[in-house]
Amino acid sequence: MMIRTVSRLSLSLSLSLCLFAPFVSAESGLTAQASSQTSSQTSSQTSSQTSSVSAAQGTESVLSKVSPLSKTLAQYSLDRYGSEMEQSLAELVRFNTEAIPGLTPDTNPEFIGFKQALKTQAELLGLDYADHGYVLLIGLGEDRGGGANKLGIITHGDVQPANSTLWHQSPYQLDTQSQPGKLIGRGTEDDKGPIVTAMYAMKALKDKSVKLNRRIELMVYLAEESDWQPLKVFLKDYQAADMNITIDAEYPVVTAEKGWSQIKLTIPEPKVKAPNFDKPQLQHFSGGSFASQIPQQALALIRGADSAMVSRLQRAAESQQGMRYDFTLDFDSLEIAANGKSAHSSTPEDGVNAVTHLAALLESETFAPSQSALTLAFINEMIGLDLYAERFGDLGYSDDFMGPMSLAPTVVEWGQGGTSITLNLRRPIGKSPETLDKQLSAALAGWQQSHGVTLVDVSSYWGEPKVMDKAPHLQTLLNVFAEFTGITDPKPVAIGGSTNSKLFPNALSFGPAMPGVEYTGHSEHEFITREQLQLNLKMYTAAMVELAVNPGAKLPR
Repeated sequence: MMIRTVSRLSLSLSLSLCLFAPFVSAESGLTAQASSQTSSQTSSQTSSQTSSVSAAQGTESVLSKVSPLSKTLAQYSLDRYGSEMEQSLAELVRFNTEAIPGLTPDTNPEFIGFKQALKTQAELLGLDYADHGYVLLIGLGEDRGGGANKLGIITHGDVQPANSTLWHQSPYQLDTQSQPGKLIGRGTEDDKGPIVTAMYAMKALKDKSVKLNRRIELMVYLAEESDWQPLKVFLKDYQAADMNITIDAEYPVVTAEKGWSQIKLTIPEPKVKAPNFDKPQLQHFSGGSFASQIPQQALALIRGADSAMVSRLQRAAESQQGMRYDFTLDFDSLEIAANGKSAHSSTPEDGVNAVTHLAALLESETFAPSQSALTLAFINEMIGLDLYAERFGDLGYSDDFMGPMSLAPTVVEWGQGGTSITLNLRRPIGKSPETLDKQLSAALAGWQQSHGVTLVDVSSYWGEPKVMDKAPHLQTLLNVFAEFTGITDPKPVAIGGSTNSKLFPNALSFGPAMPGVEYTGHSEHEFITREQLQLNLKMYTAAMVELAVNPGAKLPR
């Protein structure tokens, strides 16, 4: 469920990899404007960045801290399984493993098909496979019991929803043609790509019959995007490894995650003595698809509009970078369809929020009282185009390492009983849930008083941030990253996302996304580049060798 870096990332780059700068971290010293500009350039840079990584893969460091065996097996895994791994990914992508209310992984046909495909792949690779309902375990090596005898690899097989109208072809068909070099499809980066990468890394070790001092156990959870409770129940009786790697985030190594948080509220229809037909009526305002995605689309319906209003709005729209609008005027009814750019909600700077931009576009217009007009006022006054709760009373704050709390309206849903708004936040350490609730109440109270309205169904959830900077394998993973990218002296990072690593001992996130490259996992253009998938295979293979193979082991003759 990734994420991107929000912390400072001090990397000393080799000259051959200078294309990795600048990073788009909010804490990297960039101004907000510069950060936004860098983020908008990221997609066009991705190809050249990955090529630079590829060029550096063969670079040998005199001070290499990775064993020759790791490097040998890493290259073997790519040479032997680079193409086959991509075919396996295509097989997994074709299943729409989105959570459906009322269905479980054992009753949802898509999940049942996904399980069978994964079982078939695992068995063909000579790996053991066990189905525990919501949890699938794929292993290499003898299970001797006890956490000290395992290396855990944590992933998930469920995905976020996808709007098929916004993709070149079905999001559940691996697209290798639309944009050469990119493997496009729902789950390619989050998290089906990492699953197949881990399995083929395990296969490389099996092929060479290296002796393991730890069983390697790949866990594929099937409700990471929707419900962690089944996993918590499973872990009560499961002996987790005492050393874990989550491959659901980014490099170099993630040691801190913000807490996934949420505010929900409903704006009711205001009580007015009589309708005011002297002013235009904002009859509808909505946008967004799900809580963890920056909305790509939003819609407004206005009654009482005219061509002069359309002209004003079209001129104003020209100043909004990254937005596209369609205006349809039918007599005095105006429909405005806004189209921005979706992104993972933990990195709002990577997207262009259609909801907030449409609200900003309409801010200068005067509308008669309505729930949609109040919705517009709430978004403009409490959020605006800011990303870090700057306008939301005293709610916003920042941590030196984890960065600022982010806040984004992700779902705005119009209904007869009011307009419900979902705000997705990612909070760092530094404030307690009790303090945040008090500041939230104060901010909402002030806004309600100024508008003479009472919000309905207000609720909040404050997820716990996580810091895991004492894990014993931290330096080993940093060494692997440095070896295969040519980036020297990499440092741990913090992310805005929230992964299952929070539930495991000594869990560090290691990829699959490179620092400074846009993470696309929850977007309507999800992809992983072929070169990145192959680089991940090498690094995951090497990490497994470094952490699970007997020290000093050599390939059997």
